[in-house]
Amino acid sequence: MNATFRQDLAEINELLTQTAGYASDFLQQMNELPVSGMLPAFPASLLPEKGIGTAAALELFDNKYGDHLTGNAGPRYFGFVTGGVTPAALAGDWLAGTFDMNPGDKTAVSYNIESETLNLLKQLFNIPEDFLGCFVSGATMSNFTALATARQWLGIQQGVDVGEEGAAALKEVTILSGTPHSSIAKALSMLGLGRNALVKLPVLAEREAVDVNALKAWIAAHPAQPFIYVANAGTVNTVDFDDIAAIVALKKEHHFWLHIDAAFGGFAAVSPRYKHLLKGWEGADSITIDAHKWLNVPYDSAMVFTRHPLLQLSVFQNAGAAYLGDPEANFNYINYAPENSRRLRSLPAWFSLKAYGAEGYRDMVETNIRLAQQLGERLAKSERFHLLAPVRLCVVCFTLNHSQRMLQEHVNLFLQKLVKRGVVYVTPTNYKGTPAIRAALVNWRTTDQDIDKVVAELETVAAEIADLSAIVDNN
Repeated sequence: MNATFRQDLAEINELLTQTAGYASDFLQQMNELPVSGMLPAFPASLLPEKGIGTAAALELFDNKYGDHLTGNAGPRYFGFVTGGVTPAALAGDWLAGTFDMNPGDKTAVSYNIESETLNLLKQLFNIPEDFLGCFVSGATMSNFTALATARQWLGIQQGVDVGEEGAAALKEVTILSGTPHSSIAKALSMLGLGRNALVKLPVLAEREAVDVNALKAWIAAHPAQPFIYVANAGTVNTVDFDDIAAIVALKKEHHFWLHIDAAFGGFAAVSPRYKHLLKGWEGADSITIDAHKWLNVPYDSAMVFTRHPLLQLSVFQNAGAAYLGDPEANFNYINYAPENSRRLRSLPAWFSLKAYGAEGYRDMVETNIRLAQQLGERLAKSERFHLLAPVRLCVVCFTLNHSQRMLQEHVNLFLQKLVKRGVVYVTPTNYKGTPAIRAALVNWRTTDQDIDKVVAELETVAAEIADLSAIVDNN
């Protein structure tokens, strides 16, 4: 054994204590850390011939990167749809790294942990028992897995085994959706179906939800043509929901695969107040839900649930790998999702689900929604902002109350100033042709006091932009 390895092993208790202390110091500061900042140009690094050991590496890391760590998992990081690791999930994640078990190994307890966790998640979301759940790395891979299974189904409708013959053997391929997430087109590209296979249907007026009549019209114009429909259960800009119950009713009359992208909107299922938004989703063929969003476990973690495990097996089986056994006779998750070797993603989720239960997640979801609505109400009353859509769940979509002529430039400048100041992080978007800003609240730490800070910060920066605009106009 190398001398540095030997020394680290001998000092493992001290190293873990030191690392825990460093992590604890960071977490204690989380609520007050800047959520963004301007990074320097880091100098190139050389791989040392002789290692310096873990303690020295931690010191080197702190010296180089410590001052630039930000509170991305903190209460005022409203960018993208970013949760923050709960204490229980952090404990589970640390242990997952410690145990370093591949859940594909059925001789280890990791397989049982994964199976139990997926069953707990089905209970949390009220997903029927006959759905097969699998852990993947994120919503992109969850959508990819679901659409790969749908591709296999589509091939069967055309008398083709895509898993054996490839996507080129398919004839007509159509994927319909109203306001799909960008990962849908990415998945179609990776699957060899192509981005152009995605057909966007009209949406309801002032909404991002599909116009079900447009879907009916498409079906009438293409009688008996099998297709894939991607329903949106929580759009990125406004958390709008397709009328899932109406689409499921159509599915009973017509031949198509229904995939529901519920990456974070699926968490409406945990709340009696909002679960109606998902009414009928048990009639879907596949469902995407992210864990590193509203479940508040560390990256990277998501789930895919499908009611067609045999189709999944046709796509993802490790055919011909004798050492893995017969995939049909010996169930293993590695035959139902893209990855063979992977970390024990289920353990942080198991810890968090057991630690906080259904009540804890219900409270967190409802609190985040209440705070998002509060933020929306206060921005709507402000003279400096314009709310672009109702706050349906946990995202606030708004823009500056400026003329359209310079709005894009002003929004860009507004966001640049927010990044430099580091009090709150929000992301740019475009909503129905209007340059916009979106704030997504899915963090367990966020409180009413954070909303007060955020509103004050947004008002301050908006005032600075207005002053600059007035100077430009006067000149």
